[in-house]
Amino acid sequence: MGLYKHILLAVDLTEESDQLISKVHQLAENTQADLSVIHVLEPLGFRYAGEVPMDYSAIQKQFDEHAQSKLSKYSQSLNYPVKKSQIVFGHIEHEVRRIAEEDNCDLIVVGCHGRHGVALLLGGSTASGVLHGAKTDVLAMHVHKIDNQDG
Repeated sequence: MGLYKHILLAVDLTEESDQLISKVHQLAENTQADLSVIHVLEPLGFRYAGEVPMDYSAIQKQFDEHAQSKLSKYSQSLNYPVKKSQIVFGHIEHEVRRIAEEDNCDLIVVGCHGRHGVALLLGGSTASGVLHGAKTDVLAMHVHKIDNQDG
């Protein structure tokens, strides 16, 4: 197996994503690979279509601006040159695979939590969704769920 030349890191920009920073930095540095970072926003209409009849465009714009700011900070925190940092809209699994193919990435890295082994591969996780149908290697890195409750 040859070295990876272009790694695509797919992040959800939650606190759990921060756990990937040092691992991805080390992986990219060890392989001297290009590194791209992607965050996929599912348009609010996908999630709430038909439930609440309203125009989501103003709320969507706020989500977009917030995500762009977080993605920029996240990319800087990798402390490794990021070739491309982007936000795309659509279904997460499909968009990650599409961008990986368009940008000639040979490794997709995603975070996952809660499932291991066969349960991960058969379950409904985002990592599983990216893996099924991917035309390249997919590395699912375990992250620990962060409990944000005070107490």
